Amino acid sequence: MRETRTDESVPHWPVPPQDGYTVDDLLTLPDLPRHTELIDGSLVFASPQRCFHFIVIDLLVAGLRRTVPPELRVCREMTVVIDKRNGPEPDISVVRAESVTGPDTTHFLVADVVLAVEVVSPDSEARDKDTKPHKYARAGIPHFWLVDRSGEGSRPVVRVYELDAETSAYTLKGIHHDVLKMSSPFHIDIDLTEIDHL
Repeated sequence: MRETRTDESVPHWPVPPQDGYTVDDLLTLPDLPRHTELIDGSLVFASPQRCFHFIVIDLLVAGLRRTVPPELRVCREMTVVIDKRNGPEPDISVVRAESVTGPDTTHFLVADVVLAVEVVSPDSEARDKDTKPHKYARAGIPHFWLVDRSGEGSRPVVRVYELDAETSAYTLKGIHHDVLKMSSPFHIDIDLTEIDHL
């Protein structure tokens, strides 16, 4: 990694390799900010998150863990390796249990992901609503949830998608406002109004 430097007071920004970064770079470069993602060979840094973002993640992770079957695990904010140039970090992933190899697990292979969840943030809205769902679908993740705010309120709205294997695209299966209740990918029953008490 090369650094450009013009003055001692100027931050040292890495100069990307000519062909872009790889997943190996993402997983091994020292001092990357937390929650850095790799999208099409470019490192993407996360902005500081709003309270809504992490409270919704907490609510959904707790709800999913209440009913997740033993062959699956619920993880938050872990890199998913799609290919050599793409390592996004879903806000929540439901993965096959055998892919969690221990406390030092740093990433998952896309083939092990059953559900990816993105909670929309203002700084990542285009990535959350467009770029990442398309990549997840083309990579074969069978279930995807897109979570946004209900207008100016504090409650989440969860859009549930399932993969159409023939088109490698997601189809909308439901929009949930107060209760998230479904049987796929496993029995799920989450009271979204609990956010009012968190």
